[in-house]
Amino acid sequence: MAITASAVKELRERTGAGMMDCKRALTEADGNMDKAIELLREKGLAAAAKKAGRIAAEGIVDSYIHMGGRIGVLVEVNCETDFVAKTDNFKSLVKDIAMQIAAANPQYVSKEEVPADVVEKEKEILRAQALNEGKPEKIVERMVEGRIQKYYKEVCLLEQAFVKDSDKTVGGMITEAIAAIGEKISVRRFVRYEMGEGLQKREDNFVDEVMKQAGM
Repeated sequence: MAITASAVKELRERTGAGMMDCKRALTEADGNMDKAIELLREKGLAAAAKKAGRIAAEGIVDSYIHMGGRIGVLVEVNCETDFVAKTDNFKSLVKDIAMQIAAANPQYVSKEEVPADVVEKEKEILRAQALNEGKPEKIVERMVEGRIQKYYKEVCLLEQAFVKDSDKTVGGMITEAIAAIGEKISVRRFVRYEMGEGLQKREDNFVDEVMKQAGM
């Protein structure tokens, strides 16, 4: 069947995928919009890794302010085109990332950003802990490597469990978005402010509070 320009435009607006990708998906799906979306997502997941080397110089800086102004986050998320940066899907993704930062308080974007001296210091602490637990020295290094991966999951945004769906990581959630949108997406930087940070105060469960504010 003939694929109309309006159908291609609608699919592009709904997914953020390229015009030719949308046309091919609609052709393969015989014009069925929902099926075309599924095809784009299936193909996008396989192609997401190929987009890693592409340049993402567009995007937006977004903010998230926790109820009452107790926590504030600014985050820059990049994509390849200004068109995608303006879509609701991309804006929703960025908002979710900002909420994640507010709730889980990561220190770095990725494992690669953690300074080598910080990693080595953490490993020294983990080695001492393992030895103090009476573990044989021959297995201590394996234990340290396992525990350093757990450390990354605590302090690196992309390694953290996604607060809206703990079955996936933030990195995995972004990969799914790349598949759906059809462009490289990367978190460039963020800053998180917490009122009274560094001052003695009561402990709060910020994950629960942030999710309550979001209506989850």
